[in-house]
Amino acid sequence: MNSSTATTIPQGYRQVGADRFRENVGAGLTDFVVGRIFEHRPGRTVTETDHVLNLALTGNVAPVHSDTEFCARLGRDRVLVCGMVTLGIVMGASVRSTSGLTTANLAIDQVRLEHPVFVGDTLYAETEITEARQSHSRPEYGVVTCKISGFNQDEQRVIVFQRTFFVPADAPAVRDTTHY
Repeated sequence: MNSSTATTIPQGYRQVGADRFRENVGAGLTDFVVGRIFEHRPGRTVTETDHVLNLALTGNVAPVHSDTEFCARLGRDRVLVCGMVTLGIVMGASVRSTSGLTTANLAIDQVRLEHPVFVGDTLYAETEITEARQSHSRPEYGVVTCKISGFNQDEQRVIVFQRTFFVPADAPAVRDTTHY
Protein backbone atom coordinates (compact mmCIF):
# COMPACT_ATOMS: atom_id res chain seq x y z
CA MET A 1 0.00 0.00 0.00
CA ASN A 2 1.43 3.41 -0.90
CA SER A 3 0.80 6.77 0.75
CA SER A 4 -1.96 7.68 -1.69
CA THR A 5 -4.07 4.74 -0.49
CA ALA A 6 -2.95 4.60 3.17
CA THR A 7 -5.56 6.09 5.45
CA THR A 8 -4.62 4.84 8.89
CA ILE A 9 -1.82 5.89 11.18
CA PRO A 10 -0.28 3.09 13.24
CA GLN A 11 -1.35 3.23 16.89
CA GLY A 12 1.19 5.08 19.05
CA TYR A 13 2.63 7.01 16.09
CA ARG A 14 1.93 10.23 14.23
CA GLN A 15 2.54 10.99 10.60
CA VAL A 16 5.50 13.29 9.92
CA GLY A 17 5.75 12.83 6.14
CA ALA A 18 4.64 10.68 3.25
CA ASP A 19 4.87 7.07 4.46
CA ARG A 20 6.86 8.29 7.49
CA PHE A 21 5.68 7.95 11.09
CA ARG A 22 7.28 8.96 14.38
CA GLU A 23 6.68 7.06 17.61
CA ASN A 24 4.95 9.07 20.33
CA VAL A 25 6.94 9.39 23.55
CA GLY A 26 5.30 10.77 26.66
CA ALA A 27 2.03 12.59 26.92
CA GLY A 28 0.65 16.07 27.35
CA LEU A 29 -1.62 17.50 30.00
CA THR A 30 -4.86 16.72 28.15
CA ASP A 31 -3.89 13.03 27.94
CA PHE A 32 -4.03 12.67 31.72
CA VAL A 33 -7.52 12.05 33.09
CA VAL A 34 -7.92 11.51 36.82
CA GLY A 35 -8.78 7.88 37.50
CA ARG A 36 -7.29 6.60 34.24
CA ILE A 37 -4.89 3.65 34.64
CA PHE A 38 -2.05 2.88 32.23
CA GLU A 39 -0.54 -0.62 32.18
CA HIS A 40 3.08 -0.50 31.03
CA ARG A 41 4.71 -3.19 28.93
CA PRO A 42 7.00 -4.95 28.45
CA GLY A 43 7.73 -6.37 31.86
CA ARG A 44 11.35 -6.37 33.02
CA THR A 45 13.14 -9.31 34.63
CA VAL A 46 15.52 -8.30 37.43
CA THR A 47 19.03 -9.58 36.69
CA GLU A 48 22.00 -10.27 38.89
CA THR A 49 23.76 -7.44 37.05
CA ASP A 50 20.98 -4.97 37.95
CA HIS A 51 21.32 -5.95 41.59
CA VAL A 52 25.12 -6.01 41.86
CA LEU A 53 25.61 -2.77 39.92
CA ASN A 54 23.19 -0.98 42.20
CA LEU A 55 25.04 -2.21 45.27
CA ALA A 56 28.34 -1.06 43.77
CA LEU A 57 27.03 2.34 42.65
CA THR A 58 25.31 3.14 45.93
CA GLY A 59 27.84 1.59 48.29
CA ASN A 60 25.03 -0.36 49.93
CA VAL A 61 26.72 -2.89 52.21
CA ALA A 62 23.62 -4.33 53.92
CA PRO A 63 24.19 -8.09 54.16
CA VAL A 64 20.53 -8.84 53.39
CA HIS A 65 21.40 -7.68 49.84
CA SER A 66 24.88 -9.14 49.47
CA ASP A 67 25.66 -12.02 51.85
CA THR A 68 24.01 -15.36 51.13
CA GLU A 69 25.35 -16.84 54.40
CA PHE A 70 23.78 -14.00 56.40
CA CYS A 71 20.48 -14.59 54.59
CA ALA A 72 20.68 -18.37 55.11
CA ARG A 73 21.11 -17.90 58.87
CA LEU A 74 17.95 -15.78 58.84
CA GLY A 75 16.07 -18.52 57.01
CA ARG A 76 16.19 -16.94 53.55
CA ASP A 77 17.45 -18.99 50.64
CA ARG A 78 18.72 -15.95 48.68
CA VAL A 79 19.52 -12.26 49.00
CA LEU A 80 16.86 -9.59 48.56
CA VAL A 81 17.06 -7.17 45.65
CA CYS A 82 17.59 -3.63 46.94
CA GLY A 83 14.43 -1.52 46.95
CA MET A 84 16.13 1.14 44.83
CA VAL A 85 16.46 -1.40 42.01
CA THR A 86 12.76 -2.17 42.31
CA LEU A 87 11.88 1.55 42.36
CA GLY A 88 14.10 2.26 39.37
CA ILE A 89 12.75 -0.55 37.22
CA VAL A 90 9.09 0.17 38.01
CA MET A 91 9.38 3.94 37.60
CA GLY A 92 11.45 3.50 34.46
CA ALA A 93 8.77 1.29 32.93
CA SER A 94 6.25 4.14 33.29
CA VAL A 95 8.32 6.91 31.71
CA ARG A 96 8.00 6.20 27.99
CA SER A 97 4.22 6.46 27.91
CA THR A 98 3.61 9.01 30.68
CA SER A 99 6.46 11.41 31.38
CA GLY A 100 8.66 10.96 28.32
CA LEU A 101 8.27 14.67 27.53
CA THR A 102 8.78 15.89 31.09
CA THR A 103 11.22 18.65 31.91
CA ALA A 104 11.23 18.03 35.66
CA ASN A 105 10.45 15.40 38.25
CA LEU A 106 8.83 17.28 41.14
CA ALA A 107 8.40 14.57 43.78
CA ILE A 108 8.53 10.89 44.61
CA ASP A 109 6.50 10.33 47.76
CA GLN A 110 4.94 7.63 49.91
CA VAL A 111 7.21 4.81 48.70
CA ARG A 112 6.11 1.47 50.12
CA LEU A 113 7.97 -1.78 49.46
CA GLU A 114 5.23 -4.34 50.00
CA HIS A 115 6.69 -7.67 48.92
CA PRO A 116 10.26 -8.92 48.53
CA VAL A 117 11.89 -8.92 45.10
CA PHE A 118 14.56 -11.40 44.06
CA VAL A 119 16.87 -11.76 41.08
CA GLY A 120 14.82 -13.52 38.40
CA ASP A 121 11.51 -11.85 39.29
CA THR A 122 9.76 -10.08 36.43
CA LEU A 123 8.26 -6.70 37.27
CA TYR A 124 5.31 -4.98 35.61
CA ALA A 125 4.15 -1.41 36.22
CA GLU A 126 0.89 0.50 36.14
CA THR A 127 0.16 4.17 36.62
CA GLU A 128 -3.08 5.63 38.00
CA ILE A 129 -3.59 9.34 37.42
CA THR A 130 -4.62 11.03 40.68
CA GLU A 131 -4.27 14.71 39.72
CA ALA A 132 -3.66 16.67 36.53
CA ARG A 133 -3.76 20.45 36.35
CA GLN A 134 -2.11 23.37 34.67
CA SER A 135 0.87 24.77 36.55
CA HIS A 136 0.14 28.07 38.32
CA SER A 137 3.72 29.33 38.07
CA ARG A 138 4.53 27.91 34.61
CA PRO A 139 1.31 27.75 32.58
CA GLU A 140 3.10 26.17 29.59
CA TYR A 141 3.26 23.01 31.74
CA GLY A 142 0.85 20.72 33.46
CA VAL A 143 1.51 19.14 36.84
CA VAL A 144 0.61 15.46 36.95
CA THR A 145 0.49 13.35 40.10
CA CYS A 146 0.05 9.62 39.85
CA LYS A 147 0.22 6.45 41.87
CA ILE A 148 2.64 3.95 40.36
CA SER A 149 2.42 0.30 41.36
CA GLY A 150 4.79 -2.51 40.52
CA PHE A 151 3.77 -6.16 40.41
CA ASN A 152 5.79 -9.34 40.11
CA GLN A 153 5.11 -12.27 37.81
CA ASP A 154 2.67 -13.68 40.39
CA GLU A 155 0.65 -10.43 40.35
CA GLN A 156 1.76 -9.54 43.89
CA ARG A 157 2.20 -5.81 44.36
CA VAL A 158 5.84 -5.32 45.32
CA ILE A 159 6.03 -1.51 45.40
CA VAL A 160 3.71 1.49 45.32
CA PHE A 161 4.58 5.19 45.32
CA GLN A 162 3.34 8.60 44.29
CA ARG A 163 5.14 10.60 41.61
CA THR A 164 4.61 14.20 40.50
CA PHE A 165 6.14 15.67 37.33
CA PHE A 166 5.79 18.42 34.71
CA VAL A 167 4.34 17.65 31.29
CA PRO A 168 3.83 20.08 28.42
CA ALA A 169 0.42 21.70 28.31
CA ASP A 170 0.70 21.57 24.49
CA ALA A 171 2.45 18.27 23.70
CA PRO A 172 2.08 18.56 19.87
CA ALA A 173 3.93 21.92 19.93
CA VAL A 174 6.75 20.44 22.03
CA ARG A 175 6.97 17.42 19.71
CA ASP A 176 7.15 19.71 16.67
CA THR A 177 9.83 21.91 18.25
CA THR A 178 11.99 19.05 19.54
CA HIS A 179 11.34 16.51 16.73
CA TYR A 180 9.93 14.00 19.21
